[in-house]
Amino acid sequence: MKKLALLFAGLSLFVATGCNDDDNTPMEYPIVGTWQPVKQVVTVVPVSGTPVSDGISFDTTCQKTSRWVFKEGNTGKRTDNGDSATPGQCQATFDRNFTYTYDKSSKAVEMKYQGIVAPDKGKVVTLNDTTLNIAFEDTTDPTEYKSVTYTLKRIPQ
Repeated sequence: MKKLALLFAGLSLFVATGCNDDDNTPMEYPIVGTWQPVKQVVTVVPVSGTPVSDGISFDTTCQKTSRWVFKEGNTGKRTDNGDSATPGQCQATFDRNFTYTYDKSSKAVEMKYQGIVAPDKGKVVTLNDTTLNIAFEDTTDPTEYKSVTYTLKRIPQ
């Protein structure tokens, strides 16, 4: 009976330790791809005042055609579309090529738009197979802190 109990204890120990899952490496998703902006949140925090956040959803038919395209080789194109003065027609409200850098370890991103001197510097908050959240900070005004966070969804190609 003692041998049977020892055998059962040994098998239990083997089963408990034999199923060790050492694959705890988090999945890394590429920033490269085509993304549709879904939401923009602008937050302003004055040095002496109340913080204000304003959310803007990209929910019109025209806004849903907006795209941010991150290509291999650190280039891309951003096109924001909006409603034109003519009903039922869309027009580009922002249409620029850009170069970018993305550091996976620190999540830092910098986008330099063609024709605009100062680059947008920010951080990737979320990057997975379907969602990209990028927060850009503006600290040029010493009297207030401003950030703009974009939520984008991946468009399968």
